[in-house]
Amino acid sequence: MSTATGPTVPPPASRPPESGNTAWVTGLVLFAAVVMMVNGVLEIFQGIMAIADDDVFVSTPRYVFRLDLTSWGWIHLVLGVLVLLTGLGLLRASAWARYAGIFFASLSMLGSFLSLPYYPLWSLVVLTLDVFVIWALCVYRADPLT
Repeated sequence: MSTATGPTVPPPASRPPESGNTAWVTGLVLFAAVVMMVNGVLEIFQGIMAIADDDVFVSTPRYVFRLDLTSWGWIHLVLGVLVLLTGLGLLRASAWARYAGIFFASLSMLGSFLSLPYYPLWSLVVLTLDVFVIWALCVYRADPLT
């Protein structure tokens, strides 16, 4: 009695553990980093304009949140530098940058809301981009260390 053996199937190759992140999620973090860097540079310029010349901005006399434009410019300048540095940290895949990015995008949303009467279209664009940045940073999961 001979036993015939069929073709042998090689054992399944071991695959690296799945990280849970698809290519589009990783791409969203890159998108968030670039948007944050661009937003940071624009906030820096906006802060410099407000500090250097108050006549650049439109004033709304009957707005509830009346702010001194020079102090508002310093806030934009400091926030812009922090947002730019956070965007650079996201490009380096730093964990701190994800949490800081969510925090600074939230602050940017608040600032855009406060400037709605002055620049409504620009404020809505920045609000929308900040929502996408927060979403992109929240859906990303760090790869587990093996």
